[in-house]
Amino acid sequence: MSSGVAPARFDDPGKLVQAIIDQVGSHIVLGLPLGLGKANHVANALFARALADPSIKLHIFSALTLEAPRPKSELEARFLGPIIERLMGGYPSLAYAKAQRAGELPPNIEVDEFFFQAGTRLSVGSSQRSYIAANYTHAARYLLDRGVNVVAQLVAPRGQAADARYSLSCNTDITLDLLAARDAGRADFLLVGQTNQDLPFMPGDGDLSASRFTHMLDSPDCEFPLFAPPKEPVQDAHYAIGFQVAALVPDGGTLQIGIGSVGDAVSQALLIRHRQPEAFAGVVASLTQGPVAIPQRFEAFDQGLYACSEMFVDCLLDLVRGGIVKREVDGAVLHGGFFLGPRAFYAALREMAGEDLAKLQMKSISFINELYGDEMRKREARIGGRFINTAMMATLMGAVISDGLEDGRVVSGVGGQYNFVAQAFALEDARSIIALNAVRGQGRKATSNIVWNYGHVTIPRHLRDIVVTEYGVADLRGKTDRDVVAAMLGVADSRFQPQLLAQAKAAGKIEPDYAIPAHQCDNRPERIARVLAGPKASGAAPLFPFGSDFNDVEMTLLPTLARLKAAQGSPLELVQLALKGLRRPPDPALALKLERLGLSRPQTAKEQFYAWLVRGADAPAHPTDMHKVGA
Repeated sequence: MSSGVAPARFDDPGKLVQAIIDQVGSHIVLGLPLGLGKANHVANALFARALADPSIKLHIFSALTLEAPRPKSELEARFLGPIIERLMGGYPSLAYAKAQRAGELPPNIEVDEFFFQAGTRLSVGSSQRSYIAANYTHAARYLLDRGVNVVAQLVAPRGQAADARYSLSCNTDITLDLLAARDAGRADFLLVGQTNQDLPFMPGDGDLSASRFTHMLDSPDCEFPLFAPPKEPVQDAHYAIGFQVAALVPDGGTLQIGIGSVGDAVSQALLIRHRQPEAFAGVVASLTQGPVAIPQRFEAFDQGLYACSEMFVDCLLDLVRGGIVKREVDGAVLHGGFFLGPRAFYAALREMAGEDLAKLQMKSISFINELYGDEMRKREARIGGRFINTAMMATLMGAVISDGLEDGRVVSGVGGQYNFVAQAFALEDARSIIALNAVRGQGRKATSNIVWNYGHVTIPRHLRDIVVTEYGVADLRGKTDRDVVAAMLGVADSRFQPQLLAQAKAAGKIEPDYAIPAHQCDNRPERIARVLAGPKASGAAPLFPFGSDFNDVEMTLLPTLARLKAAQGSPLELVQLALKGLRRPPDPALALKLERLGLSRPQTAKEQFYAWLVRGADAPAHPTDMHKVGA
């Protein structure tokens, strides 16, 4: 359906929808990019039209539908509400997501997704039923199989009229693969763009001429601020993981990392290694217990790294600025498939000098996540690959759980994790590194993330490679079940080691007289907090290594709210905090925190109790408290 001429322009989403229906008819299979790149006004107008007219059948295929966080308690709402408004106010909600969450999708509208914003759809039955288990690289194929006839994408505009160009910007991922199919005659769809001035114009394969589009929504009334999730604080467990992972990355190698505080921790640790190799080596040595199975590296980055990451996360930009990501491949130091991040990240890309931006290239997801297609050049480029991904749980025999629960409910999705695990085995000198918190929860709520067995896995145990927890590095590749069990026990939390060991012995997977080595029997959060106290005090391990979206008062509230969260499971502990707060004398700094939460002048008994809780939890920080922040 490509016209070969400039696209038809619209300033009214309703009129654009009518033009789409006039061309494709009343059965619309709509492809929306993953995450940030959705043309929200186009999608909402199509949804409204199908909602009003049951004769129109609308089938939406997408992933990572972005929604603002949903606070789980009143105190959390008081804290997050202003932040959500500040960072996401003005972002147009997607109508199909609201209807699906409410269970109100009509029979003529279907919504299929292959990846969820983590945890947001666990209790949404319609979403769970329509989830498609798919590797990222297979999503385009499934969309083509469904007969996609409209793709609606947010684009960055440049130029006017016949000279106009549009960048796919944040989402070259699947769209470039779909366009390749259309060019080859294997698909026929309308490519509909919606311009957004805040979107960075990225050079490279996603820089398209106007003739590639059939329709364009271009109106000031449809401009909106980009979705910008707030940065997460980096907890102690993630720094412990990050420093140990950074010691596994070879100079001159290839790097892939994902979004979140683990990625931030790894990136910060790489920067410390590059700038202060001796200090870095000292931290890693303090974290390491006993002999190390994999050679550790402590040198600065002379050759530098090449980043080939499905997600261009903002901390990769900090590694470029820091002189670490600098090894060029085809004129680029970074190839990415999509991006999503804080507002400062978008601004940095918009304002970057052309010659620097040209080294940050957005590519198709088939290029990033697979080796086939110009395989020899990819193999030559992706030397020393270290593919770093996170997981929710792992079994004692090395299987990894990243996307779903034992009862079948989906937390997020497979995404590209399997793709990178497969690459790690296909490339001669590459490794897959799974980063995993050994434990979740605190106190009596603490639960091991290393389990004997689980009813669902994302990466099977025959693809086990490296698992890194805050307590150490487990090298599992090519090892016997017995040695894998021993390695995983060594990186498990010591509170749960006895039960795990007993289960392994009962199954005959480790000898009856095996005892966990003494140096692995102090795997506890308190030890990690002690080790990281120095790096935190020196500034090597800050709570927000790459900037924060919180203001000064909000930053000081984080440990207070972390203590309250930790106490939620104990009514007695909450009462003790409230009594402590009742007795606490006035404090100007505390008054600012209460004002920020709207509790400086309590109007109800509930508000008074909340105020006492905050006052009681706002005690001077104990050295081990900060490992709880963000947990």
